Amino acid sequence: MLGMAPSTGRSRWLAFAVLCSAQLMIIIDTSIVTVALRSIQRDLGFSQSGLAWVVNAYTIAFGGLLLLSGRLGDLLGRKRVFVAGLVLFTGASMLCGVSGSQELLIAARFIQGVGGAMAAAVVMGIVVTIFRDPRDQAKAIAAFSFVSAAGGSIGVLAGGVITEGISWHWIFFINAPFGIIAAVLAVPLIETDRGLGLREGVDAVGAVLVTAGLMLGVYTIVKVSENGWVSAHTLGFGAVAVVLIAGFIVRQATATAPLVPPRIVRSPDILGANSAQVLMIAGTFAFNFLGALFLQQILGYSPVRASFAFLPIALILAIVSLGFAARLITRFGSPAVLFSGLVLIAATLGLAARTPMDANYFVDILPMTVTLGAGSGLAMPAIMTLAMKISTPSDAGTASGLAGTSGMIGGALGLAVMSTLAASRTSRLIADGQSSAAALTGGYHFAFGVAGLVVASAAALAAIMARNASVRARRADATAVPGSVSMTVDATEGPQRADSQA
Repeated sequence: MLGMAPSTGRSRWLAFAVLCSAQLMIIIDTSIVTVALRSIQRDLGFSQSGLAWVVNAYTIAFGGLLLLSGRLGDLLGRKRVFVAGLVLFTGASMLCGVSGSQELLIAARFIQGVGGAMAAAVVMGIVVTIFRDPRDQAKAIAAFSFVSAAGGSIGVLAGGVITEGISWHWIFFINAPFGIIAAVLAVPLIETDRGLGLREGVDAVGAVLVTAGLMLGVYTIVKVSENGWVSAHTLGFGAVAVVLIAGFIVRQATATAPLVPPRIVRSPDILGANSAQVLMIAGTFAFNFLGALFLQQILGYSPVRASFAFLPIALILAIVSLGFAARLITRFGSPAVLFSGLVLIAATLGLAARTPMDANYFVDILPMTVTLGAGSGLAMPAIMTLAMKISTPSDAGTASGLAGTSGMIGGALGLAVMSTLAASRTSRLIADGQSSAAALTGGYHFAFGVAGLVVASAAALAAIMARNASVRARRADATAVPGSVSMTVDATEGPQRADSQA
């Protein structure tokens, strides 16, 4: 039996604040480390390949365990898994901070990833069970989407300030007070849910298959930059990962208690939202990563200046997601809002593919930050609303974990694919006799163009979802009982009205 949501509006929003603070801490940690890598390498003597494991150890654990952690939240209770994840993440952060050896830091980062996956996987599941009213739920998801998106920008800025002002150890120590406070406040503020219980059965075979497959898949992707796409390493490990994931899919069709309930797999909204998220995140990651390199390598920006150059993205995203997204989703439906956001993101990437080598910030760069912020502010809340459209609250953790996994895979794939395309294009242009700056610019342009096409395909998928939602709405209106008056608002499909008939 599932616990009831907090009874008062104030307690719901206080609980939501705790969830957002925990999510912000976890998201910040994924980006704050990248700024400190050179200091970590110097202090602990990492080789270039070994240094990558400071990031990869966290990424592999986090990405590989999101789906399993979400299902465990449904079975054991989402609050219990959330608090346990916070405690583990905070303890591992302290261990990272005191690390004096390469081995200890990498091990602590892996444990951090496990704790982060446990907490992050169930957060959206808790949000949608706390806020049952579609309007309140849309507002909460919009605010949560902003927090998740802003965390990356905050992490880059904070990482530079803390590393330069104090030391890299403090990028991990800073998690301690936030993690402890969030865990302590979560106990009284978040309503306890009992979960389905382990008596419902745990698909141990499926859990091993999907966790091993996802971890190996993420590992393969993050190592592409070193080994190449057609190397024996990439093809071999990639094939094993595909076999494991395929085995998991087959297992779900035959298991008595599948890890992913069939009703989730059969939901066109959930499948469409997760597919669109993979494509959207792949494109936006390419812009954020390669765009920062373009500003530094071509325009000569410092790392801190490049970070501030992208600050309008977070500001516009906040205005759109917090001020407009919820109302637009309630009025027009999530698929239509998602389509609009993705079109803006695709247009941004199209502009990026034409950025001149002597670009002026206010003329060439700032407009892209505005359109990307606006597009993300619309698309992210809409995607999360669709991804969490579950038939029963008992699936909330699984749906949340699946959404997190999709985002993680999209980011890893986007970064690997677009970076490889940019590097390959640059090499060809240099071979053709172009200057290094012109070749680099051409490589970035090519990668941005491909990323734009990827996001455009997500927009096409959203258009299909919007059309199907409109068809369902018309059918529901046509089958309404004559003589009745009703008004229902579905945050995924927009308002539907059956007017009184004499």
